Formats: sequence, structure tokens, C-alpha cells
Amino acid sequence: MGQVFRRLQELERECVGHHNYTTKTLTSSGFPDLRELPPELSLAVLSYLNATDLCLAACVWDTLGNDELLWLSLCKASWGEVSVYDRWQDQPEYSYKRLYLLLDEASLTFNVDPLIGMDYLFRQSLVDDNPVAIANFLHSTKRLNPDMRREFLYKRRDVLHYLIRLQNLHSLFLPTALRQFFSEVSAPGERGSYLTDMIEMFSDQYCRCNPNLGLSKDTVFILCFSLIMLSVDLCSPHVKNKMSKREFIRNTRRAAHEIQDDLAGHLYDNIYLVGHVAIAQKAITEDHTHSYRIIT
Repeated sequence: MGQVFRRLQELERECVGHHNYTTKTLTSSGFPDLRELPPELSLAVLSYLNATDLCLAACVWDTLGNDELLWLSLCKASWGEVSVYDRWQDQPEYSYKRLYLLLDEASLTFNVDPLIGMDYLFRQSLVDDNPVAIANFLHSTKRLNPDMRREFLYKRRDVLHYLIRLQNLHSLFLPTALRQFFSEVSAPGERGSYLTDMIEMFSDQYCRCNPNLGLSKDTVFILCFSLIMLSVDLCSPHVKNKMSKREFIRNTRRAAHEIQDDLAGHLYDNIYLVGHVAIAQKAITEDHTHSYRIIT
């Protein structure tokens, strides 16, 4: 009986030892070595990483983590249109990882001081110093602080002009087009000459995209300001006596005689049901999001 008991203890120790060995083996090799996978599978796995994690992965898998295709994809995902893309491969010892770091540094600098940030882009030959190239750059990235974008565009109305020209407003209902517009070009926090210039350029682009609209540029301009004021009236908690649909139709018809009651009524319904046309804009960074105010 004693021998049987001792044998059972030996078997128990053997089982525990085998379990510990198995656990240690699984822990040390719990994640497969990407170098043992086909290259296309390894790159597909790493393509889900952001820039920080890809740098960490490069510490383990140097060749895979520094693959040019992965870093080119990260560059274009964050900055879709940059002048340097057309000539980067012509530079000696080019590296899209280095290009990502330059663009990231430029964006961080822009978010502190937009003029210095844009000057950094020029000095590094990343963006050409002309309004079209600058507008394409601003249009293609969400990495820039909306307040800093607005500050820059306030000083560079020529860039604002081309940036608005990049807006596709075809077949969009006017309030929907305004929401899309203000999600691209951050709305100022108050009314003034900058807002007036923005709406004038927007009205021109809206008529360009919808030539069969049947409304003049001046009428669209009036409707835009009517919708902004209606948005403030209906959405602001500080306004106690809200404008009625009948009042909005009457006021709009007085300002723009060619507007029909049905159109004015649909405009009112859209603001009442959907909300403010100048919605808060967001700047997307690698790890967090910032939201900003609307026109009041």
C-alpha cells in the first residue's frame, strides 16, 4: 500500500512538472514569429498597427517593421495629398518612415503655431509654397487642430478659396452641404468678415456644383446666413422663444423673393430635426480626439 502511495506521488510530481513545462513553452512562444510566415501575411498583420506600435515591432522584426509599403500606407492614411510624394523616391536613400516622422513633426508644429508649421513644410520641401498645394495638403489630413487651421486660413484667404473649391457639393441639400463644408473648414466662433467671406466662397462653389439649382449665388448666400441664424435660434439653450416655422418662412421670403414656401419649410424642418449646420469639428490624432465649438 505504501508503494502504491509513493508511486501516485511520483506521478503527481511528473504531471505538475509537465504542466509547468508546457505553460512555460506556450508563454515563451505564445505569439508566432512573423518571420516564419509568408511575407504577405506578416505585412498584413503589421498593417493594423499605428506608427508607435510599428516602431516597437521593428525592434523585434527589423526588416518587416521598416517595410516601405507599411510606412507609405501610414503616410497616406494621415496625409493624403503632399507635394513630396511625387518626388520622394528620387531622393537618395529615401525612407517613408523618415517621411512620416517629418510630416508628424510638421503637424505637431502647426498645431502650436500654424505659420511656423507651414514654414517647416516649405523648408523641408514637403509641400510646395503655393495656394493649390497648401489647400490639397489641408484637405487631405485630419491631424491638424481645427482652431489652428482656422487661424491659418483667416490669414491666407487665397488658400481658403482653393480649399473650398475642393468641396464636392453636388446634389446635396443646402443644410447638408453646409454641414459638410463646416466639417472641412472649421467655423469661426463668432460672426464677422471671415464668416462672410467663407459663406460667399461657399455659395459660389455650391452654385458651381449645382448649375441647375435655379437659385442665384446671392440667394444661396442669404439662405446660408438664414440657416446659421435659425440653427443658433433652435439649438441654443439661451434662446427661450424659438422661431416658428411660419416665422422662418415669412422672414426668408422677405429676404429672398424667389424662395418658395415649400423650400423654406423643408429648410426649417431639416434644422429642427437634424440640428446645427455648423457642427463641432474634430481633429483626429494617433491616440485621441479633440472637439471644438460651433458658431453661436
